[in-house]
Amino acid sequence: MAKKVVVGMSGGVDSSVAAYLLKKEGYEVIGLFMRNWDSMLNNDIEGNPNDGPICPQEQDYNDAKSVADFLGIELHRVDFIKEYWDDVFTYFLEELKKGRTPNPDLMCNKYIKFDLFKKEAKKLGADFVATGHYARLEKGRLLRGIDDNKDQTYFLAQVPKENFQDVLFPIGGIEKPEVRRLAASISLPTAKKKDSTGICFIGERNYQKFLHNYLQPNPGDIVDVETEEIVGMHTGLMNYTIGQRRNVGLSGQKEKHYVVGKNVEKNILYVAFGDDSKYLYSDACIITDINFISDKRPSKCTAKFRYRSKDVAVELEYMDDKTIRVKYPDMTTGVTPGQACVLYDGEECLGSGIIDTIYKSEEKLWYL
Repeated sequence: MAKKVVVGMSGGVDSSVAAYLLKKEGYEVIGLFMRNWDSMLNNDIEGNPNDGPICPQEQDYNDAKSVADFLGIELHRVDFIKEYWDDVFTYFLEELKKGRTPNPDLMCNKYIKFDLFKKEAKKLGADFVATGHYARLEKGRLLRGIDDNKDQTYFLAQVPKENFQDVLFPIGGIEKPEVRRLAASISLPTAKKKDSTGICFIGERNYQKFLHNYLQPNPGDIVDVETEEIVGMHTGLMNYTIGQRRNVGLSGQKEKHYVVGKNVEKNILYVAFGDDSKYLYSDACIITDINFISDKRPSKCTAKFRYRSKDVAVELEYMDDKTIRVKYPDMTTGVTPGQACVLYDGEECLGSGIIDTIYKSEEKLWYL
């Protein structure tokens, strides 16, 4: 009897091809569509370019249904709206209130896709669960996807190790162009569908206008970190992230400038001027909420501090089970409280922690 695989089908080309490949391999494939956000919550919000739901989950469901019908497989759907609100969106808002830059995709994978979704799949009799992530699992190790441009292990690094049991990543060993070519070669209904970008619950709307429906805007001073002089007004600290250089709000300022810090208590946004400001660099950080996927506990490895950032050589000092001091003597930019620090040993993703505090030359940066 063929093993049963429940595939998380989002209505996109990646999960569609994942389902196709599994069926081709002889599995009994069932599709399961997750509804994680009530798109009606987005109605009547200023800045909606479509005059309707911004996160078009019904269209996504229809696309997933078209693929399921094309492949001749069942498609079920399940709502995790309350759970997503409680475990992902509330976390997102609370982190913003602290002046941090959260990554809700990590929490969605941790609490929804590889927890609640797996439990729902088991109710359908699944032997395995599959998704369209660009990642690989080999002998219990989480490995980067073959396509460096699409590797998604960064977003999986907060998932508990045990939750990867019975999980399949059918397209992790394929590059994105080949996924598109496969989809087109068999005329999958989603073959030409554009990839989704950004956060689902925000969609194609203005980020700041969306947030203002949940967090009260609180304008304040923009301060030059070097001179401590007021150089402008910000629209609310939640609207900015470390390293940001566009739409900071210093109209008419020709010299390059970057966001380098926030003081939530005083409601100050700090900026630095110049092409390569020293205030963008740090050489150590503390990470908390540690999640190890691997049994390895190296003293040296590499790390990504943001999804698109390059690997940085780091040294690890284990302070306790949930706290690590990460040192990177060559210094780097873009290390931001609230983002994930994901650890790697070559191709293997070891795990991750959430960036808490940042240091330079053994001193905590006062402007963060």
